[in-house]
Amino acid sequence: MRLEDLNASRDGRLASPSAERNRGAIAGVLSQVLPRSGLVLEVGSGTGQHVVHFAVALPHLTWQPTEQDEDCLRSISAWAAVEPQANVRQPLYLDVTDAQWPIEVADAIICINMIHIAPWSTTQALLRGASRILPPGGFLCLYGPYSVAGKHTSASNREFDAQLRAMNSEWGVRDLDAISKEARGSNIELAQTFEMPANNLIAIFRKS
Repeated sequence: MRLEDLNASRDGRLASPSAERNRGAIAGVLSQVLPRSGLVLEVGSGTGQHVVHFAVALPHLTWQPTEQDEDCLRSISAWAAVEPQANVRQPLYLDVTDAQWPIEVADAIICINMIHIAPWSTTQALLRGASRILPPGGFLCLYGPYSVAGKHTSASNREFDAQLRAMNSEWGVRDLDAISKEARGSNIELAQTFEMPANNLIAIFRKS
């Protein structure tokens, strides 16, 4: 994801061009790794475009969108109203740094394009929370731009990282090895990665 302006419609929906572009590719990977049934918690659902698309693409799963931003919470509700799906729950407010999350158990967690526009402490909190609510063998799926072994995977990601850090010194493209090391402290292990369009990755972590 690149930082961009969101388009707003009269019915309250926000729209992200990058979410529109990447939702199909992400759904294709999720269809390979997510369980055949159960509840999927989306952390940081943004506009709501992803969750309604995933609900159609993977109808055997129940989807729980969450957000911290009030405008996004309204947008998620608007998308769910315009494109209603029986397997999408009403969005919930979630700040991952809270000690208690509004969902106590989930079979899988997805988080898309969030951790590079948040402090490192947010990634740490996400991993701790995932460890609390995932069952053994449950998956945490992270999508976004990452460096690997301390090196950016493309020139555009290097430029994006510099842009992020200029905007906020606590933001930045995260290193997958650093995330993996932090995750092990929460009994979560990196299981698989998928290369995605626009120099992004999906990292699949599994609770041990």
